[in-house]
Amino acid sequence: MTGSFVRLKVTNALGGLYGLIRSDGKRPDGLTLIPWQRGMSLTWDVTVVTALADSYISASASAAGAAAEMAASRKQAKYATLSWSHMFQPIALETLGPINESAAKFLNDLGYRITSVSADDKKGQFLFQRLSIALQRFNAIFVA
Repeated sequence: MTGSFVRLKVTNALGGLYGLIRSDGKRPDGLTLIPWQRGMSLTWDVTVVTALADSYISASASAAGAAAEMAASRKQAKYATLSWSHMFQPIALETLGPINESAAKFLNDLGYRITSVSADDKKGQFLFQRLSIALQRFNAIFVA
């Protein structure tokens, strides 16, 4: 993800910036230093869940991507206090492939922005391919 923002000349600041660290010490995975939309910086937090876990299996049996949507909802609630100062984007991937709906829209927008800045129309596709490869590598480590 960071490489995609670099192509857009959007700086990613990781670290303890005031107002981003919660009382339990947790913070989002990333932050843009320049406004992303509506004059607000973008923060994001990524999580990978398995739809086969006991806590997700019943929801996953009824709808594809349900585990990713549940994880994204939890992330949204966890960082609800950021909504007054930053845009927050949860990115939840399932080990079997699905991505939460808002993250898919966000990644499509990011891909569009990358494509509009570069001369290569396939840069947006490359973003999803890089995510897919990262997920496959995670799965290889997770299973091993």
